This record gives sequence, C-alpha cells and structure tokens, in this order.
Amino acid sequence: MTKPRIKIFCRSFNLKLYRLSKGLYESWDIPCVRLTDQTADGYFRTMLKDTDCDIAINVDEDCFITSKEAVMQLVEYVVANDIANAGCPDGGSFIPRGGNPIVTNPFFNVFNLNLLREQYTHKAEQQFDYLAHLKEMEDAYPKQMIADGRGYHFDQVDREPYYPFFFWQAYHTKTLYLRSALHPDGWTTILYNQEGEEMCRHTWYARFYSVPAWVVRHWQPTAGAQQQRIDNVINEAYRMAGIQKPVFGFADRCAFAWNKIVRWLIKVPQRIAGWPKKLKNKMQKRCN
Repeated sequence: MTKPRIKIFCRSFNLKLYRLSKGLYESWDIPCVRLTDQTADGYFRTMLKDTDCDIAINVDEDCFITSKEAVMQLVEYVVANDIANAGCPDGGSFIPRGGNPIVTNPFFNVFNLNLLREQYTHKAEQQFDYLAHLKEMEDAYPKQMIADGRGYHFDQVDREPYYPFFFWQAYHTKTLYLRSALHPDGWTTILYNQEGEEMCRHTWYARFYSVPAWVVRHWQPTAGAQQQRIDNVINEAYRMAGIQKPVFGFADRCAFAWNKIVRWLIKVPQRIAGWPKKLKNKMQKRCN
C-alpha cells in the first residue's frame, strides 16, 4: 500500500460538538464522514463496508486532536507494521473506568481496514468465543501497558456492545495499544502515539454537554457539571493545534437545536426497541 486512502469517521450525536471536533482536522485534505444514528458496534461494520477507504481514523465527537503530525506518524506506523488497530486500552489505562484491556476504547482508533477485511465477517465475530481463548490472550497481552493503580478485568465480556468486535480483532489481527495520561481536570484522557507524542484529548461525558448542570447532578451525581470542563479542553486543543476556534452564529445555533431534536426523535425509539433484548440478557445472567 504505497498511498493509502484515508478517511476520518466520527460517530456523532451532538452537531455542535462534531463541528468543534471536526474543526481541528477538516483542513487536513482528508475526507470526513459523520456517522449518526449508528449502534455502538454497527459503525465498525459501516467503516469496513466503505471500500473507498484503506485507513480509517476513528474520532469521537468529544475527542479533540491536538497534533496532526502525531496522528499521521501513527498512521504511517500502522501501515508500515501491518497493524490492524491502534487505540487506548479500555482497562488499565487513564480512562475513568476499568474495563477489559484487550479492548481498545473507540474514542480514537486508527484502523487498517484492508487487513481487517481479509478475515472479518459479522458471523465470524459472533461465533468467536473470547472466554475459550481468554488465558491465551491474557498471557500474550503486553502487561507493561497496565498502569499502576488503574482498574482492569480481563474476564469482562459484556461491558459494551462493541466488545465482541474487539475480541475478534485482537485475536485475529495485530493491535497496537497506546499509552495515555489523566488530564488535570480529573476526567479527560490524554492519548499519545507510539513515539509518546500527544495526539488528542478525550473529554468523556459528551451526553451531558448540552444538559443543564442541575439535571446532570440528578441523573449522575458523580459526573458534576460537564459543559464548562469540556469547553476548557476544547479551547486547549485549539491553542495547541494553532487553529482558530470556530465562532457560531444564529444560523448555526438553530441548526444545532434542530439537529438535537432530530437525533432524539430517532434515538428514543431505538432505545425502546432495544429494551426487550437487554431484559432478556439480564434474565439469562440471573439464571446462570
């Protein structure tokens, strides 16, 4: 692959956050794709189906890139070393939870879609039995990636809907686990490339970005007020990238409000439709 075709994909719910995140990479001369109303695991298959793309840079709408050079160094490294996925471990790293380190949290990834397409099918993902390979995969995991004092669970299999995809991927293709650090705000994850150079900052809790603080306190008391914290990280990212932060006018604010209404009108029925499956899974766990 002498000149891979690169695209940036962003799974997005909040148009304002997407515009702010995109503002840090839209000048890169790389196509940007906003993925809306995608399931937490389905959007990987959407990327895989895009045969006009060889390398996918997956960036959450609340992930803000601070260095184009560091990201592109990682892309070149992924291609040169036949790596299928580079990302931050979902456990044992500086993210505000302790999941399974085998999985890379999809707030930021570089996917080599060509390598994944050689073996991946949805059926193969569904048939892969992670627990049958758990010891083998745990033994092979680079333990130096687990930071002191950070929680992790190699036997956790159902924290997120995308876990099965990453279990399959980690077993059948090569993963590059990236180091991270905790931002002084106590929540944001700072992610580094393979050379230890900062690439981006993921704020987390984007679902609370446009929610009033009193609602957040009632809904998830430990989360606190998030909008000001996230805005601070956004401002930092634009300063570090040397880019002027967008200024949104009245028409933009109207578009943001309308987009929010549309997204909720789609999301609420999707959530309700998923309740029977979630209830079934809970009942099965209790029976087991």
